[in-house]
Amino acid sequence: TQVGVAQRFKVKKNPTITGLQELVTYGLKGVCAYMHHAEVLGKSDAQISQDIHQVLHFLTTNAADDPNALLTTSLQLGEINLRVLALLDSGHTTRYGVPTPTQVSRVPVKGKSVLISGHDMVDLEALLQQTEGKGVNVYTHGEMLPGHAYPELKKYPHLKGHYGGAWYKQKKDFHKFPGAILMTSNCILEPLSSYRANIFTTGEVGVSGVTHAPNRQFGPVVEAALAMPGFTGDEDFSKEAALPPFTVGFGHGTVLSVAGDVLDAVKAGKLEHVFLIGGCDGSEPTRKYYSNLGKMLPDNTMTLTLGCAKFRLLDQDWGNLPGTGLPRLLDMGQCNDSYGAVVVAQALADALGTDVNSLPLSLDISWFEQKAVAVLLTLLHLGVKNIRLGPRMPAFLTPEAVSILVEKFDIKPAQIGAPDTDMQQMMINK
Repeated sequence: TQVGVAQRFKVKKNPTITGLQELVTYGLKGVCAYMHHAEVLGKSDAQISQDIHQVLHFLTTNAADDPNALLTTSLQLGEINLRVLALLDSGHTTRYGVPTPTQVSRVPVKGKSVLISGHDMVDLEALLQQTEGKGVNVYTHGEMLPGHAYPELKKYPHLKGHYGGAWYKQKKDFHKFPGAILMTSNCILEPLSSYRANIFTTGEVGVSGVTHAPNRQFGPVVEAALAMPGFTGDEDFSKEAALPPFTVGFGHGTVLSVAGDVLDAVKAGKLEHVFLIGGCDGSEPTRKYYSNLGKMLPDNTMTLTLGCAKFRLLDQDWGNLPGTGLPRLLDMGQCNDSYGAVVVAQALADALGTDVNSLPLSLDISWFEQKAVAVLLTLLHLGVKNIRLGPRMPAFLTPEAVSILVEKFDIKPAQIGAPDTDMQQMMINK
């Protein structure tokens, strides 16, 4: 039996309805993923759970064949996701404190090592606790980078830095890593034989033939790290040393603490435009669009970034906004921290007496999976328009479904071959 989106298009025969049904389905998956992250942090909400079940029920009814009802439900799902993201934000800050700007080294130090990749900060906390005093250094990978900004995590001196880049580069990164590796979320790729024996999974993650460490019992991970050579101090990290250190910790609390300076820069003409470039990253060459766009942005602009798409921007030295002490690049965290961007945009709009769409702000989102769809629906629920999606429109969105979103929300496909044109259009809020 054949299953999947392509098969549904053949069976359903109505591309508009099928595309919008898939929009709801993928968005629902994203909302549930975020809700799971919140539950791991000890947060739950009975009303949110009920609302999620109501959307599931909607998909089984005849109303799910009505384009207007599907669009309405999509926006309702965006509102649900906004509450989930707020819950997740509260879970992080309640447990680990408010993120603060922190520089993170790219250069490993001599010693035994564990690399942790994925999303769940609870796993990072447990790993830090179980490696404390064992002579094992901990490094983050991928979307664990923002963990360095939380006071209750960075207090551990053996949290030494960040190793490697985005999730899709893990085979190259893990092949070179001389210690144990712990995967905490769905970003794992089929391991290479060179590191298969020293990679571990936890939580819902599992790969055939890979040792699973249930219930955050990471003893086997620590034992593997102690048995491996670790970094000797003789490795050549001159390339990493030549790059600027990662700077993380610009959550909404930090950004809003300097909101007055940002507004003054706007009024004085020192800050002409703000870009949000973030979302998911992947291996397609077309995603270089985001790196190229970042290099083209004028010095009198600022960029907010989040999600693993940030790695398209982090290798360049952004410096400060001329005439101010404000950094031009603000890393707001994981995709799980998308709530922060919403809070900042709404606060700036309120301070200027306008709405989000009238701000000198443009969103250029790199799409890959269901959590990005959930965030998109939240933005649409809030009435945000002129969002660019790339490097291509989601495959489940048929041309007919896309036309509805374009008509109602002015969603635009990123011009992958012409980032300079996109930049010029965004600078004038188009």
